[in-house]
Amino acid sequence: MQNTTDLKAVFLYGLTIFLSAFLLFQVQPIMGKLILPWFGGSASVWTTCMLFFQALLLLGYLYTHWVVNHLSPWRQSVLHMFLLFCCVLLLPITPSELWKPTGAENPTLRILGLLSASIGLPYLLLSTTGPLVQAWFAREQSGAVTYRLFALSNFGSMLALLAYPFVIEPLLPTRWQSLAWSGLFILFVLACGSLAWRGRHAQQHVLPANGDNPAIRDGALSTISWSQLLLWIALAACPSILMVADTSYLTQNIAPIPLLWIAPLALYLLTFILCFERQGWYQRRIFLPLMVLSLGALTYLPTLGLSEVPLFWAMSINLLSFFVVCMVCHGELASQKPPTQHLTLFFLMLSIGGFLGGFFVGVIAPYAFNGHYELSVAVVLSGLVVSASLWRSWPILSAQMLRLSFVMSITVFLAVLAAVSVNDQMEEADGVEMAGRNFYGSLRVFAFPEDGFRSMLHGQIVHGKQFMSPEREMQPTTYYNADAGAGMAITTQMTRGPVRVGVIGLGVGTLAAYGRLGDTYRFYEIDPLVMNMAQKNFNFLSLTKAKTKLVLGDARLQLEAEPAQQFDVLVVDAFSGDSVPVHLLTREAFAQYERHLKPNGVLAVHMTNRFLELQPVIQTAADQFGFTARLVESVGDQDRLVYASRWAVLAKDAKWFEQGPLKEAKALEGRAGFVPWTDDYSSLFAVVK
Repeated sequence: MQNTTDLKAVFLYGLTIFLSAFLLFQVQPIMGKLILPWFGGSASVWTTCMLFFQALLLLGYLYTHWVVNHLSPWRQSVLHMFLLFCCVLLLPITPSELWKPTGAENPTLRILGLLSASIGLPYLLLSTTGPLVQAWFAREQSGAVTYRLFALSNFGSMLALLAYPFVIEPLLPTRWQSLAWSGLFILFVLACGSLAWRGRHAQQHVLPANGDNPAIRDGALSTISWSQLLLWIALAACPSILMVADTSYLTQNIAPIPLLWIAPLALYLLTFILCFERQGWYQRRIFLPLMVLSLGALTYLPTLGLSEVPLFWAMSINLLSFFVVCMVCHGELASQKPPTQHLTLFFLMLSIGGFLGGFFVGVIAPYAFNGHYELSVAVVLSGLVVSASLWRSWPILSAQMLRLSFVMSITVFLAVLAAVSVNDQMEEADGVEMAGRNFYGSLRVFAFPEDGFRSMLHGQIVHGKQFMSPEREMQPTTYYNADAGAGMAITTQMTRGPVRVGVIGLGVGTLAAYGRLGDTYRFYEIDPLVMNMAQKNFNFLSLTKAKTKLVLGDARLQLEAEPAQQFDVLVVDAFSGDSVPVHLLTREAFAQYERHLKPNGVLAVHMTNRFLELQPVIQTAADQFGFTARLVESVGDQDRLVYASRWAVLAKDAKWFEQGPLKEAKALEGRAGFVPWTDDYSSLFAVVK
């Protein structure tokens, strides 16, 4: 009977741990998707959300550490059950529209406040579950391996991570995602509440775990040193910084493939699972040489440029190197895990490290750096911290000569990595007239006098180019020449007289080149840095003969707040390369576009994209609002600084397409059974090429 009871207890503990981890990693994309349209669809929304969740995780671990060490089992149970009950009263999880931005507020602070009000307490209670339930398990189950529950927790996190984009998002609208999550949360409350009730009369007694760290075990159950605590924090912080920094590098420099962010996060969680599930997965003799190669690869890969290495190999080398570094950091952590007396302290240090890594990337870096330097910092810091860990606990370094050789070798190696990174950053800065970075990313303006043009780049994505010579400076370039969709729509409408043009996405202001006396151009731009550079470093806006107006803020929110603008042409081009702000392509967005167009107005939507086929999205929206949609494709011309482009042009009157070169435009390719995108439902997986 005792064995049966133990098995039931183990199942209940495992179920609670698994559910909490699964819900933690499900609520992140759900809340991110709910609020993403309010903040311009920027990738930094996800970074800020991750910072919030790491901060709540830290608070949860602080709560657990205090509860386990200062409250009796009875008081632990009562307090935790009360907080679980309070969480149920806050369901379902929905962000209030009172948090919607109105203009140029600091997006980071607003997102953090929104998330705190919407999901703060439930997430806090979920974040306490891992260390708290493991502490309860160690108290009840004598001799059990508690750290395996940590591996189970990370397995639940990884399963949730993979399930969302491939199963949850394609099948369920966001309101149903919220309701389903809330239902599972109630199940979690019942499971966790039953554990709290079960342990209310337990003895406050903790047994040492199997496989304790020798460096700590030698001191029996004495207080852990500050140097050990700092090392735990540092070993947890390095993979946290590296994960976000490498994701940014992958999506901006190698391949801005939708859903690519899943790969680094999944590998990050996988290393936790492997290192804490059992001792044998992390072997220093195997992974330390691989780490030397991996740090070198992560440092040297950016210096090769975009075309030196085939896409598949560049991504494979990058992700494999990232996996090895995370494996070493988490392996060193696992080898130093303390007796279960210090279990909550250990997890508290891990959460502090994760939070500090997220804080550095999400808050400090965007405002302290004018470029993306986090990857270089993470690489050098990882090498330094792992070296410190080996110095403390690697028996092979006990000999004095070996310790001296180790220090010299590490110093030279890290100096070379730093030198290569600095040299690469200096080469990237060559020719930069102006550089800056904020919540929405990093921007640089390059001047190429020998080639006769200036260029604005967002990461590696060109936002616009302009000739320097006075006779050519007002020629439309890149995706906006007269043969491209937007240019064709504007020039065709110009034959009827003065035009009123709305443009979502300023870039360098290229479309203002078409402006004449009597015309009006209204540009919507969410990034104040883009607006500043377009006015200071380019002169499309200053030389145009048209009247121009710049509107700062998310275009969707601004259009919703404004009276009908009566545009002759509305251009939608707020995409950062291959990154698609979904909220600009939903049924609700097209309803706003229709409201702001004249009855004979034209809508031009930029669709140039290497990885997504957006024709079904736009065709279904066109059908819903009675537009005729055509595909306008144009070829590139290097001498004119023109790129090949694909635009969807929409008009209410099908006869509008019988004019001039528009006669050659083809119908968009729809897709049978394609589910229209709305603010409540969209799936990038459905449009991946």
